Amino acid sequence: MPGLRIAILGSLLSLVLLTAMGMRMLARVGVHEGYSPAQPIAFSHKLHAGDNQVPCLYCHFAASQSRHAGIPPTNVCMNCHGLLTNQTAEIEKLRESVQQQRAVRWVKVHALPDFVYFNHSQHVRAAVACQTCHGPVERMTQIRQEAPLTMGWCLDCHKQRHVGETETGTDCARCHY
Repeated sequence: MPGLRIAILGSLLSLVLLTAMGMRMLARVGVHEGYSPAQPIAFSHKLHAGDNQVPCLYCHFAASQSRHAGIPPTNVCMNCHGLLTNQTAEIEKLRESVQQQRAVRWVKVHALPDFVYFNHSQHVRAAVACQTCHGPVERMTQIRQEAPLTMGWCLDCHKQRHVGETETGTDCARCHY
């Protein structure tokens, strides 16, 4: 009988440990913290947003009016690069894209699951700095996802900013379909 009890306790302990491990793994589904893919053109946010202090909303102008920040069309890039005389292989790729009227196929870095609704314009209007979610992009030569962008992470930010004191901060339907 004692052997049976030990076997049952051992099985229960294994089940609890496996359940805890499974829950931890599920909590990290879709989390791409540190993700930094190579891009078709080596674009440096450090050079543009940092050294040259180009405001985020100059390139990502849709963020102030739309759910999506958007990738700027190459014509926005050419507003400056069309005037510059220095040429690099990366700028040449940009010029070629414009001449061929072909969009650059950028690789998305900050992606949320399909069941999450996020609106950039609401956050821009609330004066949330882009770096709050995207990290110090003005220091990134190659863009990477700094924050986990999990539900808990977002809710912590809302709590810190006292957004949860209104119905919009904690209403599930505001962020989930």
